[in-house]
Amino acid sequence: DIGAMIGAAYGTDAQNKFNQIWSAHDGFFVDYTTGVAKNDKAMQDKAVTDLTDAYVPQFADFISGATGLPRDTVVQLTTEHVLTTKAIVDAQGAKDWPGTYAAIRKAYAHMQMIADPLSEAIAKKMADKFPGDATNKAVDFRVALNNLLQEHLYLASDATGAALGGRTDEFKAAGDALNSNGTDIGAAIGSLYGADAQNKFNQIWSAHNGFFVDYTSGVATKDQAKMTKAVNDLTTVYVPQFSSFLASATGLPTDAISQLTTMHVLTTKAIVDDQAANNFSQAALDDRAAAAHMEMIGDPLAAAIAKKLPQKFN
Repeated sequence: DIGAMIGAAYGTDAQNKFNQIWSAHDGFFVDYTTGVAKNDKAMQDKAVTDLTDAYVPQFADFISGATGLPRDTVVQLTTEHVLTTKAIVDAQGAKDWPGTYAAIRKAYAHMQMIADPLSEAIAKKMADKFPGDATNKAVDFRVALNNLLQEHLYLASDATGAALGGRTDEFKAAGDALNSNGTDIGAAIGSLYGADAQNKFNQIWSAHNGFFVDYTSGVATKDQAKMTKAVNDLTTVYVPQFSSFLASATGLPTDAISQLTTMHVLTTKAIVDDQAANNFSQAALDDRAAAAHMEMIGDPLAAAIAKKLPQKFN
């Protein structure tokens, strides 16, 4: 999918070149992970060398040539991607779950530090394909909101997967990261609407995380009554509360927000059901679909907020 976006901007040859470099770097991370799992230091060292001496310069040359960004800048950003991803694997290998999820959040946030300058440089270089200002505050807010919402989804599915797998320590760490993500979204709301709105959002959002935990617990114990209550809480408590809150804050129609929020509930529920059935290939597909849907929520919210509060986005 990333390669297709590159191809849309630069053509098929660039798409193929990107895919080749990107696929190789995925493979190097698999090699490193395998080395960690086997406690094979030589395999780990070779994978790190492949990442730093093959992937980083190839990717930097490709991106710098395509965008005009300084090669040294791309090298620094890409090297940081390698190191932050390596830190996740190391923490996972040590079963350091708080460290793992701290590293996941750090590495995830760093990807925006790569994507922002790349997308801005591409938009500037190809103004005919990307008219408008790619650097304005409203765009920054939309991207940041979407990233946080999608991170919420991925952390939630990590937490439910750990819970269903009986990995109690990992579940706690994932849940803590999920709560921290929610606090960050609340802080973004508070920066625009004030402390009362932030507190209200946090209350609603935290409750909906709890309802998903209840559903997962019900699935794990095959407690149909608990599952039914959790779904009811999500659809008849969370969805109306959240929709009313956002409609008031943004001016968007309540029904439109309700439909989007209900879809978030259903797409997340589908992941839990897949995980419980040990259908991990489908869980991975549904995870990506649910994460993509978060952008369908974030985009109209960000646009409506920027329109309603123009003084915040000058």
